[in-house]
Amino acid sequence: MTGPEALTGDAAYAVVIPTLGRPSLAACLHALAEASGPGPVRVVLVDDRPAADGVPLTGHVPPSLRARTIVVPGGARGPAAARNLGWRAAGDVPWIVFLDDDVVPGATWGDDLTLDLAAAAGGTAGITARIEVPLPADRRPTDWERNTAGLATAHWITADMAYRRAALTAVGGFDERFRRAFREDADLALRLLDAGWTLTVGRRTTTHPVRPAGRWISVRLQAGNADDVLMTRLHGRHWWRRAQAQRGRLPLHLALTGAGVSALGCALLGRHRAAAACAAVWLAGTAEFALARILPGPGTRDEVLTMTVTSALVPPAATWHWLRGRVAHRKAARYTPSGSGEPTPSPRPAARERLRS
Repeated sequence: MTGPEALTGDAAYAVVIPTLGRPSLAACLHALAEASGPGPVRVVLVDDRPAADGVPLTGHVPPSLRARTIVVPGGARGPAAARNLGWRAAGDVPWIVFLDDDVVPGATWGDDLTLDLAAAAGGTAGITARIEVPLPADRRPTDWERNTAGLATAHWITADMAYRRAALTAVGGFDERFRRAFREDADLALRLLDAGWTLTVGRRTTTHPVRPAGRWISVRLQAGNADDVLMTRLHGRHWWRRAQAQRGRLPLHLALTGAGVSALGCALLGRHRAAAACAAVWLAGTAEFALARILPGPGTRDEVLTMTVTSALVPPAATWHWLRGRVAHRKAARYTPSGSGEPTPSPRPAARERLRS
């Protein structure tokens, strides 16, 4: 930071970054250190890797932040639990700013955050940043790049989100039943709104680059359907509208999977006409899904092949995770501001490692 060492008083803040030790962490921390404006009182890195996995995180921290940085072991319990450990270890500061380890704060991030915090009314629980996702200028984006670009219009994502510590304390922080980096931010936002707090959009800007991903990323992402089941249990059927989240294609995925299973079942029973009809429905639906993903993309051979294969695998994967969520969260109670829903588990105290200059 090029400004004062750290803010004091009602605008003081700490930065919490849960991380798996990805190389992007170094870029995030260096951008944080070099941004103009007052710096954080403390930086908390929550090491959520399995025990003794990889090199120490201390090597990623720039010299200007080392005296204010602590490392907290997260126990590989997911980002919700890691963020709870982080904000509780950050000390008694009024504001906690959550950053993902693959974002890059803007050049004036510290100054802009200071203005965001100074403008916050007493009932404001959180202030989100403006997220920018750079896309290729010389071609149309891939399916994965378009997926990441959706973060630019998502609401209340913790890629860069400042929360008042008092608000986090009032609702118990993040719900640790969300074990993946998905929906835990929307859940917290809805609980805060239900408790009477407000959420606003700030002026600071943070870049979220598109990180590398393998061919099967769209299939792996279907695990989020189990988290959507938990969201419905906690917040009701219409939580999508309140969180301003996209509904997705789950109903179509369920229908396609049903058609495919029915085709196989009818074929085994010797009902060939019924099997052919179900197979035709499955083929037509899969082709429509593949084209919906291929046409906006770059049209390269690799992208077309990936979309074709994964379009057949995504619907059954989505169905499996939806069913898994229905079983896993069948006892989850509806959240109410009075706290009658299931409480967030309290994390165990964690040892701290303070960096030396």
